[in-house]
Amino acid sequence: MVEQAKIRESALGLTDREFAWELFWMTFGQIAFELICMAIKGVFVGLVSVLVLSLAPLPQASAQVSDYGQKQMGDPSSGDKLPKVLHDVTIEQHLNRQLPLNAAFVDETGKAVHLGDYFHGAKPAILALVYYRCPMLCSEELNGLVGALMMVHMNVGKDFDVIVASIDPNETPADAAKEKRNLVKRYDRAGTEQGWHLLTGKAPAIAALAAATGFGYTLTSGPDGKMNQYAHASAIQLVTPQGVIAQYYMGVEYSPNDMRLGLVEASHGRTGSLVDNILTYCYRYDPAHSTHTLLIVRIVQAACTATMILLFGYMLINFRRDRRLGLLASSAHGNG
Repeated sequence: MVEQAKIRESALGLTDREFAWELFWMTFGQIAFELICMAIKGVFVGLVSVLVLSLAPLPQASAQVSDYGQKQMGDPSSGDKLPKVLHDVTIEQHLNRQLPLNAAFVDETGKAVHLGDYFHGAKPAILALVYYRCPMLCSEELNGLVGALMMVHMNVGKDFDVIVASIDPNETPADAAKEKRNLVKRYDRAGTEQGWHLLTGKAPAIAALAAATGFGYTLTSGPDGKMNQYAHASAIQLVTPQGVIAQYYMGVEYSPNDMRLGLVEASHGRTGSLVDNILTYCYRYDPAHSTHTLLIVRIVQAACTATMILLFGYMLINFRRDRRLGLLASSAHGNG
């Protein structure tokens, strides 16, 4: 080993330490070059894929036609009409609308509160309008919400709050407390009880909140003929720490990924991990479909930026190596 080191030092003018550094920089440069080639290839393939998808014709849907004997004539005047009771049962997305923070409610403990008590500029919130004695849809909505939140790594109470408000002015804090026990039990995360806020209120406060969120509902009769049920749609809203509506999610089942990204966006990057915040750069909320869509342009931008960084690093490494070898060669020539 000693003899080899002396031969290498006499031939190249390099000590063992200098030779090791040169070997390291050469290896790193080779790896950087290969990464650059892979990045350029990925960008090219991505651009070609986007071009192909944009030029590809849409598939034609095939219609299913029933037999002649199965066809029945309907009333042409009634095909596009909703029942009168459902005319007001709609969800209008009021994005960037301020909630009525001065609206007065009562929480599940019987304490008088205002909606603004839950928006101090620190955490976002998920808002759901339901009624606790709802025989079907509301429980499905809340179960879907809890099921999605169970798959999100952020915690209720620490990273965001959940606010559930009843649209029935006849419901009581006892109804809200019972529903909260069910939700907290199913969520099953210790120390999160303080993040669930189940509210009841009087008709003016309920109407103000429903108007701000675009939540349409109407009183209707139940199976017993009594006017004690509500016809309503199903949606939840993500609200910023300042009480401004940021996003809507329709239906009774919600994507955990959308919930996670939506909470990060609603918090203006204060909630979630570094990876969550990076993902919000590549995904954008689509109000028309109430979901997050991947931005190919952002992916291409990120890939191009990474390519430029690797290329610059590769050029810098080679420049330093060539300069060092030149100095060593000059020194060896001078000594000779």
